[in-house]
Amino acid sequence: MVSNTTAATELVDDGEKRDARGRRLTPAARRAELVEAWRQSGLTRAAFARREGLKYPTFATWVQESRPGTRGRCAVRPNGRRREAPVRFAEVSLPLAAPTLPLAAIEVRLPDGTVVRGAQGCEVAAVVRALRG
Repeated sequence: MVSNTTAATELVDDGEKRDARGRRLTPAARRAELVEAWRQSGLTRAAFARREGLKYPTFATWVQESRPGTRGRCAVRPNGRRREAPVRFAEVSLPLAAPTLPLAAIEVRLPDGTVVRGAQGCEVAAVVRALRG
């Protein structure tokens, strides 16, 4: 005997934005609030993520990205996934001249931690300009 049974389905919009795979998208401001709340909570990352209903790897990534010096390191692909930004190189032509100072007499430390050393100021300046470009 076949029974005529129907099932009712209801679509509920909870206001959260989701990606194509159905994963919740959390705005940057909300991520920053959660990271700050974790810092003040005294809980471990795992315990805090569990309490807030977050996946631990996702929350751990937010904490890592919130540390000074880590912003801008990752690029976002069109599909929303993050990847390390590629290293960019620039070819620099330097004049051939006999060094007048000992090697590495000039040292420049850039804000990102890069150190450029050279014998002549114009050479070091050319490399720094190329790195900034």
